[in-house]
Amino acid sequence: MAEAHQAMGFRPSLPLDGAGVELSAPVLQEIYLSGLRSWKRHLFRFWLAWFLQLDPSLGLMEKIKELLPDWGGQHHRLRGVMAAALFASCLWGALIFTLHLALRLLLSYHGWLLEPHGAMSSPTKTWLALVRIFSGRHPMLFSYQRSLPCQPVPSVRDTVRKYLESVRPVLSDEDFDWTAALAQEFLRLQASLLQWYLRLKFWLASNYVSDWWEEFVYLRSRNSLMVNSNYYMMDFLYVTPTPVQAARAGNAVHALLLYRHRLNCQEIPPTLLMGMRPLCSAHRHVAVFHRGRFFRVGTHSQSGLLSPRALEQQFQCILDDPSPASPQEEHLAALTAAPRDMWAQVRRSLKTQAEDALEAVEGAAFFVSLDSEPAGLTREDPAASLDAYAHTLLAGRGHDRWFDKSFTLTVFSNGKLGLSVEHSWADCPISGHMWEFTLATECFQLGYSADGHCKGHPDPSLPQPQRLHWDLPDKIHLSISLALRGAKTLSGNIDCHVFPFSHFGKSFIKQRRLSSDSFIQMALQLAHFRDRGQFCVTYESATTRLFLEGRTEMVRSCTREACNFDPQCLALFRVAVDKHQALLKAAMSGQGVDRHLFALYMVSHFLHLHSPFLDQVHSERWLLATSQIPVQQIHLFDVHNYPDYVSSGGGFGPEGRRLKRQCRALEQEDSGHRWSSLPCHTRSSEAPTTSANF
Repeated sequence: MAEAHQAMGFRPSLPLDGAGVELSAPVLQEIYLSGLRSWKRHLFRFWLAWFLQLDPSLGLMEKIKELLPDWGGQHHRLRGVMAAALFASCLWGALIFTLHLALRLLLSYHGWLLEPHGAMSSPTKTWLALVRIFSGRHPMLFSYQRSLPCQPVPSVRDTVRKYLESVRPVLSDEDFDWTAALAQEFLRLQASLLQWYLRLKFWLASNYVSDWWEEFVYLRSRNSLMVNSNYYMMDFLYVTPTPVQAARAGNAVHALLLYRHRLNCQEIPPTLLMGMRPLCSAHRHVAVFHRGRFFRVGTHSQSGLLSPRALEQQFQCILDDPSPASPQEEHLAALTAAPRDMWAQVRRSLKTQAEDALEAVEGAAFFVSLDSEPAGLTREDPAASLDAYAHTLLAGRGHDRWFDKSFTLTVFSNGKLGLSVEHSWADCPISGHMWEFTLATECFQLGYSADGHCKGHPDPSLPQPQRLHWDLPDKIHLSISLALRGAKTLSGNIDCHVFPFSHFGKSFIKQRRLSSDSFIQMALQLAHFRDRGQFCVTYESATTRLFLEGRTEMVRSCTREACNFDPQCLALFRVAVDKHQALLKAAMSGQGVDRHLFALYMVSHFLHLHSPFLDQVHSERWLLATSQIPVQQIHLFDVHNYPDYVSSGGGFGPEGRRLKRQCRALEQEDSGHRWSSLPCHTRSSEAPTTSANF
């Protein structure tokens, strides 16, 4: 044969041991030309098949033609075009579905969570490469939503076992035996039925627990939103970019509206863990409150969003307006701090008596409160000033926040900012992401002129802010007085304490190859034990945004390992930290305890099925509750050149008479004495608490 002859006659001039072989330009050129010729042949064959009217659909297009109506000879070609279009559409849809299915299967892998910090196995590296391939080059904010896996329903036996393990350190032998007996009775009599309903919901709903959590924990609660539901976020601790209140409000409002615009246009990149694993990710005015008066401030003109300088001009008009508040208007917002039933009843009256004003507030993008007092850190008394700052953001004076809005932006008279966020619509990582963008944008991108005003020029053609007028019936006056009294009582019942910790920060902990979150949790357990002489079941929130519509799960941080560790023994400390990390990773991967037990409890409630074990779980009171939010967008802040631009975090209040809730945020780096963790906590006066961090 000719090819055999040619092969026998080919003698490459290479040494037997392969020495001296080098990659050269001619070799690479030949490889390139070979690939080019191959692709030319493929394209030619495809063109030839089309030209000869061959059927690449393997007969499917002919089947589609048979199903289409026959319009006569002159429309025969039209049937072919329609059949080809239908086939191409179905093929494209099948391809997209296959890609989404493949990406969903890839995102269901959680082995990377279980690997030691700093180490990455070969399967995880392969998984990351495949996720990158199937994700595309430039994913948008919601590109991953349809590909996120559903949150799995854990094994009910595993959940009960983990629950008993979590309460063992804090129960006596007698109480634990009683709880274990209830658990065994639950597993024997009721668990399988309740679990069957949860698995059914898993297949029918996008998330088996999140909608019930949102409805029954947040929306159906009849308690006041103030303190019980809202949380707060603070401004830069050491820096105030401008002392001009209207200018700071102008830049901050402009930055928040820019964030909303980017959100609507999906220009915000999706939040990714490890750089690849995604998380589950219009009004034209704002409502403004100042000295008991309400205003409507337009934020857009015909050419688009108003400039920061134009917004500053609007806010300055409000600050300069000498008109007094009308009777009862000053304390009207206290109604939103009242119990929900009371506020709902009064709101129905407002809908008929002051519909336009109420619509202006409820239809605003968000609520802005121009406070008449200064706030923030002072050199004279740093501890007391930070305590007052936190308390003001959490509760205010009871009548200067509209607690029923998604969030209230508070701008103090000295230019300090703060955010009060209603909890039902978003957990803290979401609003924290927005707040980071706001602080970085208004300070580093928009900036201020040398005299402290927003950059640009005033616009004399802008209309004045619109004063809102409330026609309040007499029967509402009593409700306002009662609501204000209750808000002041609740506000006075809350103690806030924020203190700077300057000994070390996150980098110091990371250098010891420890998780900063676990480090702080162990410190909290030690502090609580030294303060109260005992351990308690501890609540720490963890995200479940690895799953579609995931919100939070609970980590029970008080473990037997945490109770056993000795501050003088590093080995026991590492064992406790490793145990906490295992619990955290299990919670993030959908294998937590409390959301599953909550969903089982809800099913038993719907079925009118009494379960003593679930009642016992549901009646628990958390004496120590914590949360943490790391900085999510480090690239927005230049911590080396601007180390003072660090936020003091935020926090949230107690829920009930005996429950203490604390938040913390541990900063990213150490940079002298200022770049440090900033602990804080809030508590009710009836129940003393230990210190915690935000």
